[in-house]
Amino acid sequence: MTIAIYGANGHTGRLVAAELLARDQDIVLSGRNAEALRALAGELASPRVRVHPAALDDTGALRELAADSAALIHCAGPFTRTCEPLAQAAVAGGCHYIDHAIEPKPVKWLFDAMQGPAQQAGVVMIPQLSFYGGLADLLAAAAAGGLPAVDRVTIGYSISGWRMTPAAVKTAELLIGEIDRVTYTGGALHVGPVDIRNTVYPFPPPVGPRSMIAPFPSGEMVTIPRHVPARTVESQLTASTFEEEQIFTSQEASPEERARTTFMVAAQVVAEGGGGRTAHLRGRDIWWVGALASADAAVRLVSGDGPGKSGVLSTAEAFEAEPFLRRLAAQGAFELTL
Repeated sequence: MTIAIYGANGHTGRLVAAELLARDQDIVLSGRNAEALRALAGELASPRVRVHPAALDDTGALRELAADSAALIHCAGPFTRTCEPLAQAAVAGGCHYIDHAIEPKPVKWLFDAMQGPAQQAGVVMIPQLSFYGGLADLLAAAAAGGLPAVDRVTIGYSISGWRMTPAAVKTAELLIGEIDRVTYTGGALHVGPVDIRNTVYPFPPPVGPRSMIAPFPSGEMVTIPRHVPARTVESQLTASTFEEEQIFTSQEASPEERARTTFMVAAQVVAEGGGGRTAHLRGRDIWWVGALASADAAVRLVSGDGPGKSGVLSTAEAFEAEPFLRRLAAQGAFELTL
């Protein structure tokens, strides 16, 4: 029943560890920095905590970590560089896998490359079960439920006060510099150059209409079409988010400063022929919300309250969307409107 956390000494990993311990869960702290892991274990001061250092290029140590764990929560970005060795180790070790990826390409790789191996190993792999990606996947599923045909799903992220960690800055640099991007149009995934544009998203009050950067390169254009039969899926981010002075200069910010982020995530589902539905959530601290979501899901997986099938699944494929969202809302993660 042990749950491993890779990248445990990072900001997200620490939040995940705290959430799991609050649920009386045995955990293993893992990552590349053995000294930092031991220091974190000392801070947590719990008999439920042990340490297992493992470098990304140490296949044996990663497989041993997975073999000794029921589930692995991967928190160490950029996931473009770290996803493959951790996912392969999880399958080889026979443990469930959850990650906090934002980038679409490692999400796409998991579905393309690991579906068969995960099914054969009898494990569940859920990419992007975090603030970015996972919440949007659930919102889209909840809003689209029962619609016979969907023309377009548009996800809007309104983020203020985002203070990036060092890994998040590296991820942003990778995504901003990408030429070939993953998009979903005309009922199919595409990888190629994309024209970045400005548009306006109609957020409900109290946010209201905002100028947006589109498309925002998050992985829900990979996950949402798996359960919503849309012809187009796109994510957008408020242009003001990257105009804030602190966003790229906050690598040394305190946990309290990072918690000051405010957000709204909205899903607009347009039905074929017109009409449709919307759903949204709003709250504070994107880091904690992501940690809460992944910890809650991992505990459900190891306790047998999972999807009832193995393989690589989106968040909304693994768990029923509305109950999952309402469970998070009940824990204070956000205010939910469906």
